[in-house]
Amino acid sequence: MKYKDLLQYLYVQYPCFQHVGKSAYVPSLQNIIDLLAIMGNPHRSVRCVHVAGTNGKGSTSHFIASILQESGCKVGLYTSPHIVDFRERIRVDGKAVTAQFLLATIEKYAKQFESIKPSLFEVTTALAFAYFKYKKVDVAVIETGLGGRLDATNVITPLLSVITNIGFDHTQILGDTLPKIAQEKAGIIKQGVPVVIGEFQSETAPVFEQVAAEKQSKLIFASKQYSISSMEEHSLGSFEIQKDGETCLQLQSGLHGLYQQKNVVTVFAAIQELKSQLKITKAAIQRGYKNVLQNTKLIGRWQIVDTKPLTICDTGHNYDGLSYTMNQLQSLGKKDVRIVWGMVSDKDISTIITLLPDDATYYISTPNIERAMPIETLKKYFAKKRYKIFKNIQEAYVNAKRCVTEDSVLYVGGSSYVVAEFFEKNHKNIWR
Repeated sequence: MKYKDLLQYLYVQYPCFQHVGKSAYVPSLQNIIDLLAIMGNPHRSVRCVHVAGTNGKGSTSHFIASILQESGCKVGLYTSPHIVDFRERIRVDGKAVTAQFLLATIEKYAKQFESIKPSLFEVTTALAFAYFKYKKVDVAVIETGLGGRLDATNVITPLLSVITNIGFDHTQILGDTLPKIAQEKAGIIKQGVPVVIGEFQSETAPVFEQVAAEKQSKLIFASKQYSISSMEEHSLGSFEIQKDGETCLQLQSGLHGLYQQKNVVTVFAAIQELKSQLKITKAAIQRGYKNVLQNTKLIGRWQIVDTKPLTICDTGHNYDGLSYTMNQLQSLGKKDVRIVWGMVSDKDISTIITLLPDDATYYISTPNIERAMPIETLKKYFAKKRYKIFKNIQEAYVNAKRCVTEDSVLYVGGSSYVVAEFFEKNHKNIWR
């Protein structure tokens, strides 16, 4: 079997939430428990940091991994979904899992896995833990896929739990109120294990306080302990973190989205807790923030992929995340804004559409997945905006690029899958 055949097998054999949605979600931990038992429970040999949240959990995971790498640790990183290549999901010190490992492991366990009938995410989670054990990592940063309580990653007892924030996303699975969603995310809090909550929210704080008290876990609200400010006017990456009016750290961030300020604070609070268990210096923290892209190969977060024309990609796809990116897009002061846009069908377009600038020109299409929002649905919501329809994301991008001027900005987004198709056609090797 070759790598491309393996990918075909995985996507055919195991349902993938990113492609088919809710039908691939398994509201139980039994499958992952059984998968890991077959493999000798590799997760029990790996020290972990567990990260959940509605927005920012991916960036937060990458920041933590980068800082730990700069501290001399051999670091595993498990995130999802991938943007260009499946192997992005599982990394050690920024290097993707090898195709050879995936092939050998699947061939060894395929029949036993198939008897369990797991989802693709459950299989991938088991593969990640097996790879981290095989590579003998010092610590692995594990990002949840969906929710927390019943997420396949929630079989670990980590060194630290981190929950970035709570917002409305996947409400059909996690609940239709912020406290209900918080209750699901709080499921990653373990007995006696400290937990960092990135953003204090009055609606959700009581949930975390109750669960932390029940678990006898130290609870830290990062945004209540620390504040952050830009050190230089118009600088997106130069920050100062303060506590009680005193400077804790000055840093340069390798991630430049406005929303990264919250993640920077969350990560700083998390690292302070990890200091009691791992050797982490101030210099390593500063290098970790600055070198996050080089260390972890993260892509798709307010990423400038071209300057002529100015072209920006971002994977933000819900109201909270897009409110930051749209504000940042408009703050660029460009007179001509062109947006390549597509979405998946389970996102709340009725609220998201209110964030999209009226004076932009839209090139709308659908990402090539089953969950894609139909073009007829998009048309209804874009009726009062300037828009053109295209058969695929690449055609939309090519046509948008033809129309730009020196004073234009071209934004590609609305979904991880829109960004993924853009990179696949235009910057395939950007993740390596």
